[in-house]
Amino acid sequence: MRDSIVFLDKVSKIYPSATGEVYAVRDVTIAVQPGEFFSLLGSSGSGKTTTLRLIGGFEIPEYGEVYIGGETVTTLPPYRRNVHTVFQNYALFPHLTVAQNIAYPLTIAKVPQKIPKSEIADRVQEALRMVRITELSDRKPSQLSGGQQQRVALARALINRPKVLLLDEPLSALDAKIREEVRQELRQLQQQIDLTFIYVTHDQEEALALSDRIAVMSNGRVEQIGTPQEIYSRPASPFVAQFIGKANFLTGQVIESNTEFTWVNVNNTNVKAIAPTQKPAIGETVILMIRPEHLKPLDSSTEHSIYDNQTAGKLKSITYIGQLLELHFDTPIGQLKATQLGNSKTNSEQAIGWNAEDCIVVPNGN
Repeated sequence: MRDSIVFLDKVSKIYPSATGEVYAVRDVTIAVQPGEFFSLLGSSGSGKTTTLRLIGGFEIPEYGEVYIGGETVTTLPPYRRNVHTVFQNYALFPHLTVAQNIAYPLTIAKVPQKIPKSEIADRVQEALRMVRITELSDRKPSQLSGGQQQRVALARALINRPKVLLLDEPLSALDAKIREEVRQELRQLQQQIDLTFIYVTHDQEEALALSDRIAVMSNGRVEQIGTPQEIYSRPASPFVAQFIGKANFLTGQVIESNTEFTWVNVNNTNVKAIAPTQKPAIGETVILMIRPEHLKPLDSSTEHSIYDNQTAGKLKSITYIGQLLELHFDTPIGQLKATQLGNSKTNSEQAIGWNAEDCIVVPNGN
């Protein structure tokens, strides 16, 4: 894995505390491929920002090694790592223009030969064009919107042509509408320049929309690494299942299991499911996960036999969430949430169906 553009090999970061040592990051191994948009996703205190700082050289690990471009950089300072970090607060110089802010890394670059002013000017124009703010070059940061400041910070990071761009929650200061627009532009830019992005966020939707792969972190550990679809549809632990998106969870005992399907008794109802990672033992207590969009309220016109599983349902409440309705049911196997289009017919009592491939036995995470 050391041929990856970034490779963390069993890295740990420890901080002293009043009660002893605290692991901010514990035994983390991550391999990021060239040209990949890789996200570190987790809640506050999960270790995602510390992991980014270990890659950037702002922290030194107590254990493990950090490789960039196949070379060990574990103890090297940030300026010797050929990476650039875009911080949450952008850190723009208020007294410099946009063009001067972008040019700043080249004016202080530690290179054998000073970069000619003409080349600096050309690179600044190239960076301005990349992030589409050419017309703002003479403005000061105070004259820019939050989205424009974010683009300046990106341009400044790109002007040094780093191997890897590190981004620490760069969109968190923007309002929802602007954040979505800039998010799309960020992904397009990354694909256009084919640069490796490592992106820290606590926003699940952001990570799912932007990333080629995601590392979900909790308590300083990596819970799962996978594509957005893998993380969402096939969680590797109860934590990931509960952290990513909305879901229904059922608990029951395994009564039968083969290489294709698993049958689980939930409140005296047999539920057909799949176990993507390992076959559970007969009698084992397991957790089943069903995403709300996979539950289908059935009416008299629906062919009930097309679903592997069914249960009676009594509609308790409806939550309006834009184009969709979130339906809350009481059923013999527990409370279930289903989503359907806002113009769909709903009844106070109706059966609910779902298929086995959408009913996942969640690994215990051990």
